[in-house]
Order: sequence, then C-alpha cells, then structure tokens
Amino acid sequence: MSLLSSRASRLSGPSSCLCALLALLLLTPPAPLASAGPVAAVVRELRCVCLSTTAIHPKMIARLQVIAAGPQCSKVEVVASLKNGKEICLDPEAPLIKKAIQKILESGNKEN
Repeated sequence: MSLLSSRASRLSGPSSCLCALLALLLLTPPAPLASAGPVAAVVRELRCVCLSTTAIHPKMIARLQVIAAGPQCSKVEVVASLKNGKEICLDPEAPLIKKAIQKILESGNKEN
C-alpha cells in the first residue's frame, strides 16, 4: 500500500503545477502591453491607460480624450482616436498637444 500512496503523491505535485501554469497562460494577454495604444478597458481602472506615447500628424486625429491624473495614474493622459479607428496615446507635454487641449478647453468655456 505504501507504493500506491507514494505514487499518488508524486502525481499530484506535477499535476497541480501544470494546472497553475495553464491558468497563468489563459490569463496572460496575447499581445504585449508595451505598445503605443491604450491598455484594454478591463485593466483601465487599475493603472495608467497609456504605457507609452507616440507622435502623429494632427490631421489623422478624429477625437481626443484627456484623462486627468487620479488614484489610478499620477499623470495626465491623452488618448487620440484616429480616423482609421485605432486609438493611440499622445504625449500631453508635447507643444502641439498642449495647444490642442487649450483649444478644447477654450471652446468648452464659450459654450457655458
């Protein structure tokens, strides 16, 4: 009987490790998160939306979204929706982006 119980204990170790590895693989995103685009909406509440920023010609931008600094992220983030449907993160400190944000704020104040 001791042979049978020692065999069962040896099989449970690697089997549980295999299950843990499978669970980890299922929870891992298929693409790297270090792209210039925003992080998925599920992760959005837990950390910064933009992990990196990129530059783009202003004529390609369809819409700008400014996300204020808060408990999830200590910096202001700018997400641009492009005319081709993609979303990218822009550097809020870039002079062109600062100017665009200022125009958005001024147009919002005129409507009130």
